Amino acid sequence: MKNYDVVVIGAGLGGLQSAYILAKKGMKVCVLEQNRLLGGCLQTFSRKGTNFDTGFHYVGGLDNGQPLYRLFKYFNLLDLPWHKLDTNGFDEVYFNDKSYMFVNGYDNFCQKMSEYFPNSVNQLNVYTKFLKHVGEDIFDSFSNNPEQNMAGMSLFGKGAYNYLTETISDPILQNVLSGTSPKLSLNKQKLPLYTFAQINSSFIQSAYRLNGGGMQIAQSLANSIEKLGGEVFTNAKVVNLVEQNEKLAIAEIENNEPIQAKYFISNVHPASTIRLAENTSFVRKIYKKRITTLENGFGMFTVNIKLKPGMFKYLNRNVYIHNTDDIWTEGEQLASELPRCVLVSFAVPKNNQEYAENVDLLTPMLWSDVEKFAGTKIGNRGEEYETLKFEKSQQLINLADKYLPGLKNAVENIYTSTPLTYADYTATENGSAFGITKDYDRLVYTLLTPKTPIPNLWLTGQNLNLHGILGVSMTSFFSCAEILGESPSIKMFEY
Repeated sequence: MKNYDVVVIGAGLGGLQSAYILAKKGMKVCVLEQNRLLGGCLQTFSRKGTNFDTGFHYVGGLDNGQPLYRLFKYFNLLDLPWHKLDTNGFDEVYFNDKSYMFVNGYDNFCQKMSEYFPNSVNQLNVYTKFLKHVGEDIFDSFSNNPEQNMAGMSLFGKGAYNYLTETISDPILQNVLSGTSPKLSLNKQKLPLYTFAQINSSFIQSAYRLNGGGMQIAQSLANSIEKLGGEVFTNAKVVNLVEQNEKLAIAEIENNEPIQAKYFISNVHPASTIRLAENTSFVRKIYKKRITTLENGFGMFTVNIKLKPGMFKYLNRNVYIHNTDDIWTEGEQLASELPRCVLVSFAVPKNNQEYAENVDLLTPMLWSDVEKFAGTKIGNRGEEYETLKFEKSQQLINLADKYLPGLKNAVENIYTSTPLTYADYTATENGSAFGITKDYDRLVYTLLTPKTPIPNLWLTGQNLNLHGILGVSMTSFFSCAEILGESPSIKMFEY
């Protein structure tokens, strides 16, 4: 039986980053991934020679000195083919048939929004200064200073919608500022202010796509782990965690030899993690019930489109189209309704050519929309499911074409996915795009820490603090600090 210092379950971003950190600290690390491909939400897939992303589309805060830059420097990810989006319009939001450009730089952003809303200049100044404060002080959460930590936690305990409506009086401006909503789960009653502010702030700093797809991040981390002496295995599904001498000791793997370790980190959903360890003496029924009944955020319906050559020019920005009077209710839509929003995200063309090769259309989708098809296999879900996907894809294409004329005529092939697809390929609970729903009013209950009732098992990934590339990258340090016996500190990842 192979023996390691640390076994990491799940080769999503958080799992690979945790393995990298610990391998760099000299520990013997093993990563176990149940799928054929690494990466979780970073996976890419190929159809007829065209690569499509699963869940990764762009990142924020990657300019020199910004938060993600500092993190990715540590993880040796800066040399990937990053492609900067247009600083004068990295995101375009359509609301009430009017276009609003989001620009990089806090002062520039405030000035641009003030041009659209001249009667809200003072309020926009307050709002932008707040985003800047949150964005620039992100590493306070690594500090040992209790006052700094409490300041960050206090924003988790406040409602994003409450802050927005108290700070901004114009309801149209409230919606516009929330217009890039598909990259976070808007909920009037639950979304913490810190989540809303940090994610929006990071993209105002800078915005980048990755030429060639997000899988490169996962593969780069895996290569680095192996260079540091660690091992990464695919097709290695953990089916049980075994207790010995009052600690976890063994990970049993489907159709393979078990593996022994001193420590375990799980990058899979906390509910799935607890199910793996439910036969140990540590998991009490009350804890299992708490974790397995936590609400998960909505998923995404995605249309991956291969475009006809030379038919539609590449857009170096993302386009968010809203067909609603209230953006904060978009995640509540049902399958039978027309889509209330669509995110249009283009892949960077090969050789930076003028015309786009492929584009993704995304809209929120509830698990309940596809739940009755659960248990079926990909490609064999039945005619009703295929009809649902086809009709919804046409609705999204028609909505996008209304604001991007010519897109529909440029479609060559389409491929679709639902939260059910997402759950199958990434093992996310209910196919959620953002993991467990954080509730600012029930913070202690919904904001999980890396610790579990099992003394040598820790959690990592988007289900803990923040979702997204930046949030998961930070959380991996929190998880590893527990094993290393260190307090989370910015010094952990400085050379």
